[in-house]
Amino acid sequence: MRPQDDREIELLIQRLTNEGDGVGNSPDGPVVFVPFTAPGDRVRVRVLQKRKRFWRGELLELLEPGPGRAEPCCEVFGSCGGCAWQHLSYDAQLKAKAEILSSALQRIGKLTLPGEVEILPSPLAYAYRGRARIRVQNGRLGYFQRGSHQFCQAASCPVLLPVLEKRWQEMTRDAGATDGEWELSSGSDSSGREKVVRVTALAEIPEDGAVPDDATSLFLEVGGQRIEISAGGFAQANPLLYDALAERVAEAVGSGERLLELYCGAGFFTVGLAQHFSALRAVEQVPQAGKDLAKNLSRAGVVNVSFTPGRVEEVLQQAEIKNFAPQVVFVDPPRVGMAAEVVDGLCAMRPARIVYLSCDPATLARDLARMEKQGYRLRLLEGIDLFPQTPHVEALAVMEVAD
Repeated sequence: MRPQDDREIELLIQRLTNEGDGVGNSPDGPVVFVPFTAPGDRVRVRVLQKRKRFWRGELLELLEPGPGRAEPCCEVFGSCGGCAWQHLSYDAQLKAKAEILSSALQRIGKLTLPGEVEILPSPLAYAYRGRARIRVQNGRLGYFQRGSHQFCQAASCPVLLPVLEKRWQEMTRDAGATDGEWELSSGSDSSGREKVVRVTALAEIPEDGAVPDDATSLFLEVGGQRIEISAGGFAQANPLLYDALAERVAEAVGSGERLLELYCGAGFFTVGLAQHFSALRAVEQVPQAGKDLAKNLSRAGVVNVSFTPGRVEEVLQQAEIKNFAPQVVFVDPPRVGMAAEVVDGLCAMRPARIVYLSCDPATLARDLARMEKQGYRLRLLEGIDLFPQTPHVEALAVMEVAD
């Protein structure tokens, strides 16, 4: 980023943004966003970019560290685009994520929080990640550089599970590894033995989810159930929190006669939730995920789930779904959240409870605000830290019909 005036200023960093940057008030201007700073840091900063409402700067010197500073353990931290918060202690990360989540819902959604936001921590702050997309270039492994598509070589990756770090080292020694983007995913095989799947040419995976090369399925252990996921399919990235995440969702959803689940994927939650309802209707757009779901339901002996394939926006218009009249709805949409017509369609069904699992506080706030305008109130909000060393936070929210 090219400096606009090359000005240097001193700042006291006060908080962190949901992109991970520190924020401080300039002496005679707007707020300044500065990467790799921590709350309480006193820093010297070069201003790189000026906007009407904010400036962007780069850290030149740490004059006095804040109480939440930590020493990064990765040699390419700061250059690699994978982690943004290794310079923060884990306690400081959890505090920041609680503030990011609560701020988004209050600032964007204008929502009243039901209480103080708590974040469920990961059992490990490093060596937790069971799924990652990496780059191979001329026999070297790495990720993209921060803020670009340039290659950033790394000798190792400390956030990966040990089994994936082992595969990383094996691929480093394999001069024949194909250049391009790869996915490494961990789980078990059909016999329960530990297994790692490599998928190449991710950009070439067609819309039906069929995976090229010789990749095969993985089995994930979730709440006492074995969930099969086709290689290249979506799965939560932190296996250390699989059981806790499934338990939190089940508690929020509760039990009853009829549950509607949207964006169900391969059934990560579906198999467990079906045990608490007389009937469950599941909706998923990706054909391969639907096939995985059918296998997972059959394997678990679940017979009370009806599956409807297709885009959620279109499925909700079907009379069969409207007539299902769910008491509870559970949604786990992608980062972009739900389209306005989906939110409106759900509210029109008038379920007593809508449970929303989100990986983006901003789109969550937007969607919950739309529900509130249609007679729902926020009854529960908590975070789950699936991604330590990053500003990303998973959120679980419960909306209920207002009294």
